[in-house]
Order: sequence, then C-alpha cells, then structure tokens
Amino acid sequence: MEKSIESIWKQGFLNSNALVAPKLNNLYNQKSIHLIDKFKRMFKINLYAIIVGSLLFLGISFLIGIPIMGIGFFLTLTVIVIVNMRLSRSLNKIDKSESSYHYIKAFDNWVKQQVSVNRIMASFYYPLFFFSMVLGFWHYHFNGKQLGEAITNYMILHYPGIGLIYGVPLFIILSVILMMVLLYYLGGRIYNWDLKVVYGGVLRKLDEIIADMEELRS
Repeated sequence: MEKSIESIWKQGFLNSNALVAPKLNNLYNQKSIHLIDKFKRMFKINLYAIIVGSLLFLGISFLIGIPIMGIGFFLTLTVIVIVNMRLSRSLNKIDKSESSYHYIKAFDNWVKQQVSVNRIMASFYYPLFFFSMVLGFWHYHFNGKQLGEAITNYMILHYPGIGLIYGVPLFIILSVILMMVLLYYLGGRIYNWDLKVVYGGVLRKLDEIIADMEELRS
C-alpha cells in the first residue's frame, strides 16, 4: 500500500536518511533561525529603547522639577535592563547547529524563563513606578510652595481632626499603600498584556512552529 503524504512527511522529518528529510529539516531550521533572530532584534531594540527613554525622562524630570520621580524611574528601569541583559547571554548560547526541533525548543524554554522572571519583577516595579510618581509630585514646587505641603494644609483646614504621620495625612499614606498592594497583585497581568502587545506575533508564530514539529514527530 502506498504511503500517504502525511506519513512521508513524518518519515522525512524523523529519518535523516530519507530523501525528503534534508528539505523538510532545512525548511524548519530556516523558520526557527528567522524567528529567533527576529525576536533577538526586537528584544535588543526594546532594551535600547528602555535605556534611552529612562535617560531622557531622567533629564526631563530635573528640568520640570520632579527629579525624585525621574531618579526612581531611572533606577527601576536600570535594574530591569540589567536583569534582561544577563538573561540574553543564555539566549546567545543556544546552539544553531542543533536540529531545528531542539533549537526551537531550547529557545521556547528560554522564553518561558525570561517571561517568568519578568512577570515576577513586574509585581515589584509597577508599585515602585507608582511610588516614584507620588514622591515626585509630592515634592513638586509651584509658586514657591511644595505641592505635598499645600495638600496637607488644605486637608488640615477642611478636616481638622485628620491624622498625620511625619506631617503626611494618614489617609494619603493608606491610599498609596493600598494602590501599591493592588499593583503588586496586578503586576503580572499588566506585564502579560505588555508582552502580547510587543511580542505577541512572534510568540504565536513560535507556538505554531513547535506544534507543527511535534505533530510531525508524533
């Protein structure tokens, strides 16, 4: 009985001696290399954009009088960049001489590790971004007066019995803490949304290639 096209393709993918194997393996190898190279370019551009953006924002924050916010953002983004640059070293070590399947699987495992690390970090850096914003605006000066001081005086004037901690209304402190806790729990979800926006197309293509390869290997 003649073999079906599907069985021929499977045999070609699994058996390196089959005539169709070199063409099929080369096809997936090219797809794998192209996809990973595309991700590397996007990953590098994204890191460079974060570096440039953080430096620009740091400079602007000093110009407009919110240096604390700029410094907070810059330090947080610097940590994010350093961690991801270290992760990228293991990405560059993936052996292209491996079979297309093992090559793409090694890349997939790296992506899962990178996403896991960044998702954990997101639970911390989103609250830190918010806290930096609060501190920046709290110490912002306009008309020769600090914004935080103006808010405190207003609340004392209208709510004489309001509690203060180190001169800051207790209500504001509790509100900031509550928001930071909320961002801690939502950080991973926000990161997932950001990941889909930036790398969604590449990651979907990765899943499709792996699914095709595993179907052929089954």
